[in-house]
This record gives sequence, structure tokens and C-alpha cells, in this order.
Amino acid sequence: MKQQEQFKFTLDVILYPIAFVMLLWLIFALEIRFGYSLNKLGIYPQKISGLIGVVCSPFIHSGISHLWHNTIPLFVLSTSLFYFYKPIAFKVLLYGILLSGFLTWCIGRPSYHIGASGLIYVLASFIFFKGVFAKHYRLIALSLLVVFLYGSMIWNTIPLKEGISWEGHLSGLITGLIFALVFKKQIAKPKRYVWEDPNYNEEEDDFIKQFDENGNFIEPIKEEVSEDEITPKSDGFTINYSFKENKDL
Repeated sequence: MKQQEQFKFTLDVILYPIAFVMLLWLIFALEIRFGYSLNKLGIYPQKISGLIGVVCSPFIHSGISHLWHNTIPLFVLSTSLFYFYKPIAFKVLLYGILLSGFLTWCIGRPSYHIGASGLIYVLASFIFFKGVFAKHYRLIALSLLVVFLYGSMIWNTIPLKEGISWEGHLSGLITGLIFALVFKKQIAKPKRYVWEDPNYNEEEDDFIKQFDENGNFIEPIKEEVSEDEITPKSDGFTINYSFKENKDL
């Protein structure tokens, strides 16, 4: 049976997250250097002019503390995204920014909403729910790790503190859940063996028991036999089989 699971570490797994984080710090440094605030490019809900923040808000932060608290979780979660979900990583990032930003624009208070925290909630939510839905032991372990590291963030999706965009956090949480349901393909699948098939009957298919040194199933190859080689039995007849390693596994 062909193995579909492919988790490989490549240089771009960390290069893209590093580049994204460095871009955030560069924008903040330029604000400090030229003494100009970009806060008005954030999301301002229910105003057409505030829609520009759907694209710009993740790159704008109110201060160094705000940026620092977003940097580590953004790097950790985006690295996990590129390692475990590389085929759809850019889709999750790009569409996550747009959809979570738009939802914030729809439900947010009349104020400027800025920062990458909404995207962080998209990533945390997607990684958690996708691991649960995929039923893959490694992805489930990753989901549990996300809960352990960032589970307390759930409290920031309700209005408990002033000055925190809980609407942006809630929008990110909802967006991640939606993506976990939508992106069903192009992710690693758990390795399955023939005996895991619900239709497999060991009594009827007792001959299917050969595996190579890596534990992969060797597909049985039926031999061409003449009628003289068929051994009669009282309840039918038997066919001789030989096993040959399938190079396509």
C-alpha cells in the first residue's frame, strides 16, 4: 500500500516564517525612524475606508511590546504550518489574513484594529482543529501542543480587557475552524496497512501476510497457471500465488 505521509524538513520551512517576522519588525523600525504612525491603516469596522486594514492591519503594531508578544507565537505557529501543511500553507496565511480581517471589519467596535494577533488565532485554530479532524497521530500531537502552549488565548476572544481587539481574535478563531473544514485534501495522510481496511477478512485472505523490511505491504502477484496445475478440492479449487516486492510502494 502506498505511503502518503511525507513530513520533510526543508530550509523554506523556517525561511518563510523568519522573513515574515522580519518584515513586521522592519515596518515598525521605519515607523520609529521617521516618527510616523501607521495605525490609521488598521481595520476600522463598518467604514469603507477602514477596509484597507483588512490587508494592512497584520503588519502594524502599537508598540514594541505589542510586536514582541506577537513575534514568538507567530514564528512558532507559522513554522509548524509550513512543516506539517506545506502544500496549503500560503493559502492559509493569505486567505486567513483576508477572511479574519473582513470578519473583524463586520463585527468590530468603531476603533482601529491593528496587529498580527488575528492571524495568530487563525494559525492556532487551524492547526488545532485540522489535527483533530485529520485523525493523524502526529497532527493530533501537534494539536495538543498548541493547546498546551496557547490554550489560554481562548480567553482573549471575549471582551474581558480594554484595549484588546477580542473581535479580531474571535474572527481568527472562526476563520481557522472554517479552513480546517474546507482544506480536506493536500495534507499528509496516516500510513495504513491492509489489515486496517474495514473490508479485510483475515480468514478469507490469509495469504496476504507478506511485508518488506520496512513494514510495507508486498502486493501478491497472481501466477499464470494451466488447468492441470489447479488442485481440485471438495469445496472448489485453489490458485497458486507467489509474492514479489512491488517497487511502487
